Amino acid sequence: MIPITGYADRWSVGHNQTIEFKVSSEFEEPYAVRLVRIVCADPNPDGPGIIEEDLSHVFSGEYPSRKQLARLGSYARIVIKGELSHHDVYTLCANIWPTLLCGKVQSIFSLHHSDGSPLLNLQIGSDGCLSVCIDKNTRLSLSVPLHRRHWYAVWCSLDLTSGQLSIGQTTHEQHHIDIKSGFEQVHCMDMPSLNEVDEVVIAANGTTPAFEHFNGKIEQPGILKGNLVASSKIDRPSTSDTRDWIALWDFSIGISTQSITDVGDHALHGKLINCPTRAMRGSNWSGREMAWKHAPHEYGAIHFHEDDIYDCQWETDFEFTVPDKFRSAMYSMRIECQDACEDIPFYVRPKTRQPQASICVIVPTFTYTVYNNQARFTAGPEYNAHVKKTGNRPWTPDEVQDFGLSTYNEHSDGSGICFSSRLRPSLTMRPNYMTVFRPFAGSGMRHLPADTHLIAWLEHLGHKFDLITDDDIHIEGVEILQPYKVVMTMSHPEYHTANTLDAIFQYSRSGGRLMYMGGNGFYWKVGIHNDLPGMLEIRRAEGGIRTWAAEHGEYYNALDGEYGGLWLRNGRSPQQLVGVGFTGQGDFEGTYYRKNSNVPNKYQWVFADIDDEILGDFGLSGGGAAGFELDRVDFDLGSPLNTIVLASSETYPDHFVLVPEEVLSHQKTRAGDSVEKLIRSDMVIFETPNNGFVFAVGSITYCGSLPWNGFDNNISKLTENILNRFLVE
Repeated sequence: MIPITGYADRWSVGHNQTIEFKVSSEFEEPYAVRLVRIVCADPNPDGPGIIEEDLSHVFSGEYPSRKQLARLGSYARIVIKGELSHHDVYTLCANIWPTLLCGKVQSIFSLHHSDGSPLLNLQIGSDGCLSVCIDKNTRLSLSVPLHRRHWYAVWCSLDLTSGQLSIGQTTHEQHHIDIKSGFEQVHCMDMPSLNEVDEVVIAANGTTPAFEHFNGKIEQPGILKGNLVASSKIDRPSTSDTRDWIALWDFSIGISTQSITDVGDHALHGKLINCPTRAMRGSNWSGREMAWKHAPHEYGAIHFHEDDIYDCQWETDFEFTVPDKFRSAMYSMRIECQDACEDIPFYVRPKTRQPQASICVIVPTFTYTVYNNQARFTAGPEYNAHVKKTGNRPWTPDEVQDFGLSTYNEHSDGSGICFSSRLRPSLTMRPNYMTVFRPFAGSGMRHLPADTHLIAWLEHLGHKFDLITDDDIHIEGVEILQPYKVVMTMSHPEYHTANTLDAIFQYSRSGGRLMYMGGNGFYWKVGIHNDLPGMLEIRRAEGGIRTWAAEHGEYYNALDGEYGGLWLRNGRSPQQLVGVGFTGQGDFEGTYYRKNSNVPNKYQWVFADIDDEILGDFGLSGGGAAGFELDRVDFDLGSPLNTIVLASSETYPDHFVLVPEEVLSHQKTRAGDSVEKLIRSDMVIFETPNNGFVFAVGSITYCGSLPWNGFDNNISKLTENILNRFLVE
């Protein structure tokens, strides 16, 4: 348990704008808050250490502690308010595809009073069999267990006149002759009437809070007039003829929204809670269409999970209004109570077309959100002892999963997590958080804390710079970048929308100077919807290094209907933008670059005051500047023909592998070269129209070498040469 934590309502805030902070504290006494400007968030003594500026004079305060809970689990809620008329006979039914059958009760369909108390619940029992509960008591169960990842029609019929209660199930997959149907009925006089129902809940039980969450897909749940006792099979209902239906929720309508539509006469529409996954293959999926927009009726299933989370919906505890002309920088609200300390980081951006500096650094908040709360399962006694010794942040998602995990993890049912939100506490996107603990990992930091290596370097050199986030660029486009002489990325700008790619490309091709300071950038495509601020969707489709793969037929985003996966497979390879693209990955280990002996004279200024042939065989990240995830030149994939390779890395351990999209067979790669030759990082430069330039380092660990030896090293000097030339030429 984390004693005190919280989150902000946004990553980025502008002058005269207000950012809200939501806090949960286990303490009884008030907690103290103060504003801090973050310069370096890496406590490693081999580097500059923690560098920050206390800004208590700008903002500080004391606030009462209170506990706020995160409610995980998705479901659908329909408020009836007594609109259902009495029917002597009715049936609850749905098509289901269960994915987790492990000793827990899971509700498929439940009816409730307005106070949340249950009337009836069609559920999967702890034994994996279909059952029905009335007033919390199990009244009828099947003895035929359900099987994971198979489609069933399930139902519960109630005859209030005769007192007959029946349940049944049958498979939609007739090719599975070993999957059995089931049917049972019993006499039961105390059954609820529909006119007692005030709420319908699908995929959970109760609403304040919901519990007994269902794991799996549900399709076409409905309430049918009449009794199905005489039948052991439910045919697929027609959504065009609803005369026999009291309510029928068609999940193929409004797939990009968080609303569900009742196609019956009562129009009992509902809302989805905690963003279950839509655009899922239904029981009638034919495989003829892979884009759900072309055949929405075949994608009318919703996948619910007990650990889905979107917005914790915590109440605001305090606010901060950014003063006019306040410095654009990385900040944190530091919360302290007794010995506990929490940081909630955020970024102050400049006003559009009113830069405070000539340099703009893009903060990869899309990537931060996608990786938010990634469990890597490395925590343990050795990790914890090292964290305590070095002063790193003590909590990890390996051990604390109260706020959901990242899209690099799986749900409890084994399906990949395709949604991630910033509207929840983060354990990982915090100063001092150590992601990787290995003998060769150095500080072991990634993402937000690792990106402060670049911030600290710029500060050390005395450069003024503005910070602008992916979220800002997605909304405002190239206009927000145009005033800057130089735009720099941070160490891992992996996830992008078309808007952000367009803006960065237009900037770099219209006289701007772009410095790509990382690796594995511009790789995956994410989906966004205006109705879900702070939420990103990723479909891990076809290829790419990934921790899980999307199911076939489910490669299109629900939020925007666009094809997901790699930008490469969407016709926009990273090479087209920055000259290099993802080629190989290993453990969090870095090696060096070797200077290219054939660099043209016109670019020899890059190596001014550098006599070394070997560059970056040191660093706080992985021990070397060229490591972990690597990018290389590939002219066939779009590297501009005038791309100059300044240096290339070499000599990687055996744990480095080629990315899957480059592998054709065990004997052949797409590029035709050997695997060993393709696993490398290329440092490149090329000119763009209107006297623009692009410089790319092609390595995630590069920025970790900038602070080495008090910022006095060949990587620091080379990068300084590039930046200074880009600023003045």
